[in-house]
Amino acid sequence: MSTYVYGITHEGCALPEGLTGVGEPPCPVRLVTGSGLAAVVSDCPEDLRPKRRDLLAHQRVLSEAGRAAAVLPLRFGSVSEGDEDVLDTLSRNADRYRSQLERLSGRVEYNVKAVHDEEAVLHLVLAEDARLRALAEANRKAGGGSYEDRLRFGEQVAEAVRSREAWDADLVRDTLEPLAEGCRPGPESGGWFLNLSFLLAEPAAERLVTTADRLRRAHPQLDLTVTGPLPPYSFVDS
Repeated sequence: MSTYVYGITHEGCALPEGLTGVGEPPCPVRLVTGSGLAAVVSDCPEDLRPKRRDLLAHQRVLSEAGRAAAVLPLRFGSVSEGDEDVLDTLSRNADRYRSQLERLSGRVEYNVKAVHDEEAVLHLVLAEDARLRALAEANRKAGGGSYEDRLRFGEQVAEAVRSREAWDADLVRDTLEPLAEGCRPGPESGGWFLNLSFLLAEPAAERLVTTADRLRRAHPQLDLTVTGPLPPYSFVDS
């Protein structure tokens, strides 16, 4: 049977008794040890899919293992052919794994995503741009303006909002990045204009969260989502 790998830690890590992971019924979690390291693993279900139940189980195993020692988290779906293959990987990469474990010990990841409150950012760009206000007033006096007038106004507002997104992305990054030990961009998406992951020592996390909250209150156009603490996925080298 294939072996599902959750993460890598130091040999001697103690897992909570009865810890289970992915699968239905959930598979018991165990350690595969070698080269002074331990892989946190379980058997891999034949029908493994990224279902919510298994995604949460993956996260729970890493959280529980990480309570006792630093863990290099692997992404969901990391599967080896078997325990012997896991041992071979530990042996071939032992120095690199130990170096990363030392670097990430006591560290957590926080993810920050930013979008704009649509109504607030429209009010803001109009308040800051006399030219846009004049166009809006001209269209209003013309009963809404022609189709071309409305189209031109909409395009200029969209351009102003994009410029504001860039400005606010720099604001969030420049404010939060000095509070962290590392910062890496997350995947781009149409759902937000900023997606950053921050690496922090656990005691420093509260300061980042409170600073993000102050940004929200000081800039009502900003809608910030702060997620954490997370295992430091974004800071584990492949």
